[in-house]
Amino acid sequence: MRPIAVGIAIATLLCGSVAAQAQAPSWTPPPESARCPSKWGVGDERGAGNHMKPQTVLNAVKLVKTGEVIELGHVLSGNIPFSGPRRFDVHIKRTVMNPQSNNRGSNEEMVISEIGQVGTQFDGFAHQTIEDKVYNCYKLDDISTRTGFTKVGIEKVGTLMTRGVLIDVAALKGVDMLGDTYEVTVADIEGALQRQNQKLQPGDAVIIHTGWGKLWGKDNARYMKSSPGIGVKAAEWLAKQDPMLVGGDTVPVEVSPNPDPEISLPVHQIMLVVNGIHLLENLKLDELASKRMYEFAFVMQPLKLQGFTGSTVAPTAIR
Repeated sequence: MRPIAVGIAIATLLCGSVAAQAQAPSWTPPPESARCPSKWGVGDERGAGNHMKPQTVLNAVKLVKTGEVIELGHVLSGNIPFSGPRRFDVHIKRTVMNPQSNNRGSNEEMVISEIGQVGTQFDGFAHQTIEDKVYNCYKLDDISTRTGFTKVGIEKVGTLMTRGVLIDVAALKGVDMLGDTYEVTVADIEGALQRQNQKLQPGDAVIIHTGWGKLWGKDNARYMKSSPGIGVKAAEWLAKQDPMLVGGDTVPVEVSPNPDPEISLPVHQIMLVVNGIHLLENLKLDELASKRMYEFAFVMQPLKLQGFTGSTVAPTAIR
């Protein structure tokens, strides 16, 4: 009986080992020594925003041939999709009629909202962490206050004007909209760029079109439940291309939920925390895609919000 017992014990151990391997996460964050200091230097707070130079603007201007402007931001209202407890409540202040003879009336509104993370939104570096540290290994306890972050606040970003490149993965696949949890791969990105006769350059605003934005304001529940987007490999590949930012027409830009249930939104960590590359979410891309506007001048400025994790934005594409 002893050999049988030993055999059972060995089999149990082997099964346990296989199970442990099967449950191991497919991606783990790199250690601090591999990501800090940032390639932009000790104490840097701008990350890939450092690409923003006078020559970057001049290069973008050269792309403007017709003056056509396409707005990439959704209209803010109380009927848009929201993540969790985020909200956008508007209360109009009724007309105040001033007593002077010219009968001047004045209207205003009050907004109750998480203005850094609603609508078409731009993620700053204070938005995501690896354990207790943000980009460039600033420790949360050292930079957090009740009224905002003292480092890497969204006000540090400023105006961004650069070459924008639309990567139309939906068109590559011959569909109006990618599947609910479709993971955009490196092959997809390279295939779309080849189809569009485009190559990425350092400092680009890289925009991924999945078609998911068609659900915005029409089927908010489905829009929020899941989304197609880039996976870990595609994110790491894009980061190596050294973009100024990466955006998309979904809530997180990345595939959600991740195919690996052991990891949560890893692309947010790869871009924001590890590489200092901003994410631009919930873009309105239908017009850009329908006009096959694959290269353009991209212009955007986050709100000057002291110490915020992000900003509602209204980006523009110009050609």
